[in-house]
Amino acid sequence: MRTLGLLAGMSWESTIPYYRRINEAVRERLGGLHSAKLVLYSVDFAEIERLQMQGDWDEAGRRLAAAAAALARAGAEALVICTNTMHKVAPAIEAGSGLPLLHIADATAARIRAAGLTRIGLLGTRFTMEQDFYRERLVSRGLEVLVPEDDQRELVHRVIYDELCRGVVREDSRERYREVMADLVRRGAQGIILGCTEIGLLVGDADTTVPTFDTTRIHAQAAADWALD
Repeated sequence: MRTLGLLAGMSWESTIPYYRRINEAVRERLGGLHSAKLVLYSVDFAEIERLQMQGDWDEAGRRLAAAAAALARAGAEALVICTNTMHKVAPAIEAGSGLPLLHIADATAARIRAAGLTRIGLLGTRFTMEQDFYRERLVSRGLEVLVPEDDQRELVHRVIYDELCRGVVREDSRERYREVMADLVRRGAQGIILGCTEIGLLVGDADTTVPTFDTTRIHAQAAADWALD
């Protein structure tokens, strides 16, 4: 088994499912008392969030690259960035660590294509929904990406930062997310990417008429597969 390095804490609410699901996948494959070989660096998300809001992605990249380099020194053989948004600085992180990166968008696109879908709705932070670093990665893998309307994007973003990252799950927010997903389906989405690692805490397959693709689950499974293959 190879050792995974988890760059985590963005937020820690979604880091817990990563840790659990990677270990569950290893136990399912190997049985007995087997668990994953992991090293984890959990950042102070308040510092990263402040840099996001300031638009200082270069400094965010430097800080996360330093954390990734620490994972490499601790014995990690590949990197897992336990967040969608901070894949914006994935090149800096990969270069700073010298380790291969298991990219969340690649794993997600592969799962969607395996399901035979090509037109997909994307929920996430404003950065993920609006900027090219994530959407273009999906497009380059043969997917057409739909994002919510502007006011809907603001709602989705606000719920992530003000509620889900703080461990707050509200029924009224779940209902609003259902409305956003229904609108994406009306516009032709064949499935919905839960493109922030906290969104799976709020909605899933039961909340829409099309398949959902929980990036936390998909990424964790892909990481476990890499470690074991």
